[in-house]
Amino acid sequence: MAKRQVFYSFHFDNDVMRVQLIRNMGIVEGDEPVSPNEWEQLKKKDGGVQKWIDDNIAYRSCVVVLIGEDTANRPWVQYEISKGWNDGKGVLGIYIHNLKCANKVRQGYSGTCSQGPNPFDKVSFNSGPLNGQKLSSVVKCYNPSASDAYADIRSNIDSWVEAAIAARKV
Repeated sequence: MAKRQVFYSFHFDNDVMRVQLIRNMGIVEGDEPVSPNEWEQLKKKDGGVQKWIDDNIAYRSCVVVLIGEDTANRPWVQYEISKGWNDGKGVLGIYIHNLKCANKVRQGYSGTCSQGPNPFDKVSFNSGPLNGQKLSSVVKCYNPSASDAYADIRSNIDSWVEAAIAARKV
């Protein structure tokens, strides 16, 4: 079976090194992030960021939100969640706070961070039978083992993605 194409949603400034660990696993194919310079250029164009997100989610089967300490509060993450859900994509979350960030280790920190809040608590249904309920009532978040988060994610990410896609087909 071909690798699934996923869109990774995350807080760039805080978590890009952790996200690269997951991308480099090669289990699923993810979108390539824009560089900080490209991101600044997109922000200067009217609708540039939204168009980039829309274009990149369009051909993906799942939105994987990689949840760090501050991910839930990022407006573009909330947009990506809503866009993926409204487009009928599989949607799931993976807590990444127990993955070590090489930059933080070099700075003398443990490399991990605190577990952030569930970003799906910030997005609510605005119609249908679930009107007013939070997306967290139907979207699964996985919290990998603190003892070896990397191995847990590597062993399970493909099945988590498949489960999220299957849940949308019900």
